[in-house]
Amino acid sequence: MSDAVESAAELPEREGMDYDVVVVGGGPAGLSVAIRLKQIDPELTVVVLEKGSEVGAHILSGAVVDPIGLDALLPDWRADESAFTRTPVADDRFLYLTEKGSFRLPNFGMPKILSNHGAFVVSLGDVTRWLGTQAEALGVEIYPGFAANEILFDAAGAVTGVATGDMGVGKDGEPGPNHTRGMELRGKYVIFAEGARGQLSKQLIARFKLDENAEPQKYGIGLKELWQVAPEKHQPGLVQHSFGWPLDDRTGGGSFLYHFGDNLVAVGFVVHLNYENPYLSPFDEFQRFKTHPAIRDAFAGGKRLSYGARAITEGGFQSVPKLAFPGGALVGCAAGFVNVPRIKGSHNAVLSGKLCAEHVAEALKAGRAQDELAGYDAAWRDSAIGRDLKPVRNVKPLWSKFGTRVGVVLGGLAMWAEQFGIRLFGTLPHGKPDYAATRPAKEFEKIAYPKPDGVLTFDKLSSVFLSSTNHEEDQPPHLHVKDLSLQKASEHDVYAGLSQRYCPAGVYEWVEDGASGPRYQINAQNCVHCKTCDIKDPNQNIVWVAPEGGGGPNYSGM
Repeated sequence: MSDAVESAAELPEREGMDYDVVVVGGGPAGLSVAIRLKQIDPELTVVVLEKGSEVGAHILSGAVVDPIGLDALLPDWRADESAFTRTPVADDRFLYLTEKGSFRLPNFGMPKILSNHGAFVVSLGDVTRWLGTQAEALGVEIYPGFAANEILFDAAGAVTGVATGDMGVGKDGEPGPNHTRGMELRGKYVIFAEGARGQLSKQLIARFKLDENAEPQKYGIGLKELWQVAPEKHQPGLVQHSFGWPLDDRTGGGSFLYHFGDNLVAVGFVVHLNYENPYLSPFDEFQRFKTHPAIRDAFAGGKRLSYGARAITEGGFQSVPKLAFPGGALVGCAAGFVNVPRIKGSHNAVLSGKLCAEHVAEALKAGRAQDELAGYDAAWRDSAIGRDLKPVRNVKPLWSKFGTRVGVVLGGLAMWAEQFGIRLFGTLPHGKPDYAATRPAKEFEKIAYPKPDGVLTFDKLSSVFLSSTNHEEDQPPHLHVKDLSLQKASEHDVYAGLSQRYCPAGVYEWVEDGASGPRYQINAQNCVHCKTCDIKDPNQNIVWVAPEGGGGPNYSGM
């Protein structure tokens, strides 16, 4: 028996706590589950686990919020003026960018579903923090700083709970002097609200084959900065979206610029992760985007306050997996409920949490436990979520197949037709997963990105600093490379080390090490938990797992 196995055998048993419902993830979806359960039955015991240092610490979004979700969950939310800053959308603009110019698309030509009037510009992190206070006021237990990293099953294979990771484990995997065992949190139902590409949700999808009748999930990488701009540059309620430059026609993506609050501007850039060119760097494309003549003036005299990045689910209607399995369910971005053309998902996250909670409460009232919530899985397509996602289901496939310019036109026609009950294309498939879209580096020329000026454009490390990212240094690595030799032979030799470029935080480096050749260096301390590596690696050779609880970014105002 190895020393490691002997050490593991000597560890004390984990303590456990029992609840009616365990929720994994303290974002809008998870908190909505908890709130709705306590609204229905205040006597239910509900716990929410959040891996961030506090509720909202890992939340990053645009965000223009469609209030339909909050209206359904907490109808009086508008009365609480101190809840969170929200600026009503006052001006909705859509731009197509060329290298030196721009064209504004007329609002009357845009499908109705893309209108943002009636929505609010917010910090989704602040909205989430407020939802946390609402949940706690109802009696929900919330444990921030605890990452669930193991699923518990009963003898029949049903999910019975989760276990948090041990604290105080060293890099060598051995317990240190401050070692503390994780906790088991057991529930009659366990709801997974981990967000895009959650590590436990991914395991459940594979174990229960939840995606066997769905298209492959598609993803984007979203990068965001928060700026405080000069007062004369601020246009409260301006919501501007653009597509085109600096991305080429075969690379999908777009941008947003939202004016809100106290001279604040949220600027973001999304690159669809089915891009082909391994030399492309989403981070550097974002920095280049800000230099466009139609964009840069907004930041003159301003100050960058924060930076962050995260993966976004983009598959939509046809990529939603089966949501229920014995003992639990998926909600929010773990289920893939983002509406890509609208660049919105938080409203569906809240709605899915509410819908799931209602089915859980019904099951508990009937005395059920650890069974499959089939009613929840059957209900979402005919709910407000399905009505939001179905009309736009072909937009992403059309962009992918025909390129940005033609794809946007065809996608617009498809959305217009849906308004009148006409289905132009049926339901189109997505095809191969994003990691399989990358082509060998020999087919492309290197991209020469301009050096950052430190005023409008920046490097990765100074950006990560603004995310307040931190990880305990003496802990097991949370970024696992399954086969280093494959990483060298393929990721480096065939794809020119694309992880150095797709990672928005400078985590991965290929370091030339003299006669021994290139060495793969992982700067895990920089990781902002975007999970792009887990998605985009061509061989699916990198696995992201949750680090010790409380690690990662600590976003403010994002």
